[in-house]
Amino acid sequence: MKKHKYFLALIVLNLTFSLHSNSYAQTAADSISGPVSLKQAIDFALRNQPTVRQASIDEQINERDIKIGLSAWLPQVNGSGLYNYYYKGSPQAGASGANIPSNAGTIRNLSTLGVTASQVLYNNDVFLASRAKKYSREYYKQNTLSSQIDVVSDVSKAFFDVLLSEKQLDITKEDIIRLQRSLKDAKSRYTAGVSDPTDYKQATIALNNSVATRKQTEEAIKSKTALLKQIMGVGAATQLSLSYDSTRYEQEASIDTLQMLNVNNRIEYRLLETTKALNNLNVNYYRFGFLPSLSAVGSYQHAYFSHDFSDLYNSSFPTGYVGLTLAVPIFQGTKRLQNLAKAKLQVERTDLDLVNTKNSIYTEYTQALAAYKSNYTSYQLIRENVNLAKDVYKVVSLQYREGVKTYLDVIVSQADLRTAELSYYNALFNLLSSKIDLEKALGILPVQQP
Repeated sequence: MKKHKYFLALIVLNLTFSLHSNSYAQTAADSISGPVSLKQAIDFALRNQPTVRQASIDEQINERDIKIGLSAWLPQVNGSGLYNYYYKGSPQAGASGANIPSNAGTIRNLSTLGVTASQVLYNNDVFLASRAKKYSREYYKQNTLSSQIDVVSDVSKAFFDVLLSEKQLDITKEDIIRLQRSLKDAKSRYTAGVSDPTDYKQATIALNNSVATRKQTEEAIKSKTALLKQIMGVGAATQLSLSYDSTRYEQEASIDTLQMLNVNNRIEYRLLETTKALNNLNVNYYRFGFLPSLSAVGSYQHAYFSHDFSDLYNSSFPTGYVGLTLAVPIFQGTKRLQNLAKAKLQVERTDLDLVNTKNSIYTEYTQALAAYKSNYTSYQLIRENVNLAKDVYKVVSLQYREGVKTYLDVIVSQADLRTAELSYYNALFNLLSSKIDLEKALGILPVQQP
């Protein structure tokens, strides 16, 4: 009976632990739901996007590499053990560090136990590691920042692309409602004998075209949403809905176009500068590669020897020493000189990369500024067209019902209104995307740390 109770208690304990672990895992998992704003999408991507997380892991790996390189400055202690059985002859005096007395007789078994220690006083490798840690840390931090900037830019553009398609779908749905009403009016007029069947057929054609456009847009939204989820690091099965704030987006579309470009603000340029600093360290490493390595060493051992194995560890003969070890590279077949020449060439190549990158940055900035100014002008003009097209459609629709205008005029005004609304959202989201490109070109794209 006690065994059964004990077994039952174990089952309950395991179930409790499993439930607690599962609930903790569910709580700890990052998730996103509800209408998602652009800021929420960017924050989620900075926490979960694989590229950003890999860059963060690279930083941690670099920290381990730094500690591995600097560990050579710490004392290195090793233990050693030895056992030999001499089936022929005997060990000589001083074998394995043991001073064997001349009256020791025939020795068949020899064993030594000891510990050795060394401390680097100067070594070119560890000296390089201590100097390079600052630049390597800076390089990987900049690499992480570069990944974050790319993610912010990509998520923002993909977010706007989905919103644009959603607004296009809304406009198409409104257009379908207008066309259905026009079709109803045309059919009524045809039934009443006021108009010929041409109006009715034209209305049907326009409605069918809009229904087909609606389906295409719905499928495009699915495709673009899948791309956005991939860039954000969201699971494919997760439902994602976006929030839209037209007032806020219109307010945030402006940027000071008189800002001066500073290439040092660009992360790509700073990464190259850090790379050049690391390459210069390599030059110094090979330049001073002729310097000797100096280490302090010490050893302490116990030697055991006997004719019979059973008496081997009855008595010991300790030995110990301390000293310095100096290693001087005399000739390495010009290996150091060739590495030095190679390191200098790498620095020279990085200099050319800096020049090329600076020119590319200026070109990218010029193109981004031109695109932003062009899109801003288009946005300002097209925004006025929407209200004008709405007024024209209302008037023409009313005049058609009164028999003043033909149905062709109604179709034209509907098409103008739909084109104006689509052009407005195209202009707005193109302006927002070009603003992101301009901020990225200037090196001022805001990146909030997760």
